[in-house]
Amino acid sequence: MLSALLNVLLPVMLVAGLGALLSSRFPIDQTTVSRITLYLLSPALVLDTILKTPIQVGEAAQLGAAFLLTSLLCLALGWLCGAGRPEHERRSLSASVGIWNSGNMGLPIALFTFGQAGFERATVLFLASFIGMYVFGPAVYSLGRPGSGLLEAVKGMGRLPALWVAVLAVLLRALHVTLPEGLTRGVSLLAQATLPMVLLALGLQLGAGGWPRPTPRLWLATAARLVGGPLIALGVGQALHLSPLNVQVLVLSASMPTAVNALLIAREYGADTETVAGVATLTTLGSVLTVAVVVTLLGKVG
Repeated sequence: MLSALLNVLLPVMLVAGLGALLSSRFPIDQTTVSRITLYLLSPALVLDTILKTPIQVGEAAQLGAAFLLTSLLCLALGWLCGAGRPEHERRSLSASVGIWNSGNMGLPIALFTFGQAGFERATVLFLASFIGMYVFGPAVYSLGRPGSGLLEAVKGMGRLPALWVAVLAVLLRALHVTLPEGLTRGVSLLAQATLPMVLLALGLQLGAGGWPRPTPRLWLATAARLVGGPLIALGVGQALHLSPLNVQVLVLSASMPTAVNALLIAREYGADTETVAGVATLTTLGSVLTVAVVVTLLGKVG
């Protein structure tokens, strides 16, 4: 299992490392990179995934609800990690704990661990993570800020097109509408560019700002993400009476490191990107050991 984890993490660190090297040598407009990903590539990935993934509606709804509840509790845990800190840092700590990497790490590890059945369930969680990310992320950075009421926060969520694309994709599937092949191929090309672009964005942030200086708050948020996340997921899965396999997949998903998309959303909202990048880096490195432990213990769940 450790070897499989390394095979997943090494490409991640390689791409991010190249981005850091590039950013340390050349001035790069990170805002443009982030907006290309948020407004073009991520919506394409959402559309491509929903249209191509076989989903059983009942089980998907139950898993999705469990995921979103777990996310909310993790956001609250991250908020507690920021107690006593400035508000901008506290919001970023909350997002760092509550938004995790269900995609490029969660999917292959679920396949390695549980086979095709686990992979299909992990894909449902990946879709739920997109919805949660583009709802909870803007909410964390908008709600309660001076001059930003509930209406402004809702407008902030709505301005990110991934949510609207997700609704469109669900309608297309419900109506059994098949898009022209040329269009779906174009969407797939954009979707395939999403992961490397997201990883490059993390590297660009690290290269421009330097290696994160681990502070007690960063370590606390890292522990909350890698240890608190799976424990919360275990409690939610058992409270909602999920099947043993669904509980295991949910726990494995919640043990993943902070999603780099949390950094992109933070940058879009002018938030504390340094804190998010620091937690993303520490959790990605620490997950090599913690995810291996979680996988070892999962046989006792359920």
